[in-house]
Amino acid sequence: MVLDKEESVSLVSVRSREKPRGCAGCNGKIRDRFMLQALDLYWHEDCLKCACCDCRLGQLGSTLYTRANLILCRRDYLSLFGVTGNCAACSKLIPAFEMVMRARDNVYHLDCFACQLCRQRFHVGDTFFLRNNMILCQLDYESCRLNGSTDMQSQ
Repeated sequence: MVLDKEESVSLVSVRSREKPRGCAGCNGKIRDRFMLQALDLYWHEDCLKCACCDCRLGQLGSTLYTRANLILCRRDYLSLFGVTGNCAACSKLIPAFEMVMRARDNVYHLDCFACQLCRQRFHVGDTFFLRNNMILCQLDYESCRLNGSTDMQSQ
């Protein structure tokens, strides 16, 4: 098995005249109507599972991850081997599998990505500004600009 790799999972129809293939998970013959093909091997739909959480990988989508001879779902792969960091707004840990927002070198929880003065949440397409690594909405940016602060960057 290849280490540290993203692999695709395919659902393959079994032809009735075809000799049954062996399952890489249980070593039994695959006599089902469909089988999964992954890692250049064939699997019963119930046998291709995440080594951590036991979820059926054929049901989650068409991707699995391998590392250290483990077959993993995306969430468990990122939990075990992903990089974590801290939110620039609240300083709490951001798990590697969590969706984030980025502004320059800063990373934020989705809930923390808001104007740090008025707490207005941003939506896709909204303009925001950075001032001393502080996220500002346009209204607060304009207010700060009128007060003479010049060290701001638009995003």
